[in-house]
Amino acid sequence: MDKTKVRIGLIGTGYAAKLRAEALMCDERSHLVAVAGNTPTKTVAFAEEFHCTVMNSWAELVARDDVDLVIICTVNRDHGAIAASALSHGKHVIVEYPLALSVAEAEELIALAKIQNKLLHVEHIELLGGVHQALKHNLPQVGQGFYVRYNTIKPEYPAPRKWTYSHELFGFPLMGALSRIHRLTDLFGQVLTVNCHNRFWARETEYYQSCLCVAQLSFSSGLLAQVIYAKGETMWQPERRFEVHGEKGGLIFDGNTGVLVKADETTPIEVGTRRGLFAKDTSMVLDHLFDGTPLYVTPEESLYTLKVADAARRSAETGLTVVVNDN
Repeated sequence: MDKTKVRIGLIGTGYAAKLRAEALMCDERSHLVAVAGNTPTKTVAFAEEFHCTVMNSWAELVARDDVDLVIICTVNRDHGAIAASALSHGKHVIVEYPLALSVAEAEELIALAKIQNKLLHVEHIELLGGVHQALKHNLPQVGQGFYVRYNTIKPEYPAPRKWTYSHELFGFPLMGALSRIHRLTDLFGQVLTVNCHNRFWARETEYYQSCLCVAQLSFSSGLLAQVIYAKGETMWQPERRFEVHGEKGGLIFDGNTGVLVKADETTPIEVGTRRGLFAKDTSMVLDHLFDGTPLYVTPEESLYTLKVADAARRSAETGLTVVVNDN
């Protein structure tokens, strides 16, 4: 790695990739060398906007000698394969969650990064956002927590025919949307059991128009959490709500508005912005590479959440409550 700049290859041309590229352009320690995407016309336009080279495939990009760090911002299905190839070529890796759609594959990637002595960073910007930081700061005020409800519901009519509505490309809903579980494991620790029910509405095999995923997580602390993740044409009311109920009070976050509820008063909670989180994550990775400062999340923590999400998948498939195995 050059002592003054990290040379970067970016895989993907969508929303997250654009925010990454904008962050890189604003940081003198980085140089965006090349980009690879799934749609040639979009990839060319992206390369022109951010002044980098177009590659025909991600495989060609990760093999470049002038790339030190690979950032993976493409469909969930391909995260594991690209990360494995990049690490094998001696590159540092940033990958948007999930690390992989298979627990075994994720474990292999973490082991490979250690063998190669390279950074493997799984992005979890939900931990950096204002709501999560406010939750963490105010959690002690509610005493022993016993119930959590976390709902993210997004009506879309008509539903877009894109990868986030594809079984293969997105993965099981709570694995593809891993942040819904990761918020909980970060705040409340070890999960003992998971019970999950999942339903899709589809007019074709590859893409669906709606999904509803409901999971109950039982934590070792005794806390019970209910997670609803839903999107598409059969949803009618948008919702982004996080509730924590404790023995001394409650925390209620509706969108970006939060309150602390106690027996004698309700107090508004200041919630920071959701803007600029990809830039913050990118800057923290560069700080780590140049100065060795610790990152806010480890790949092992993301892997544990993936195990919980995989338990939810198995529960939805079997109709049984599944014990989370952390071996």
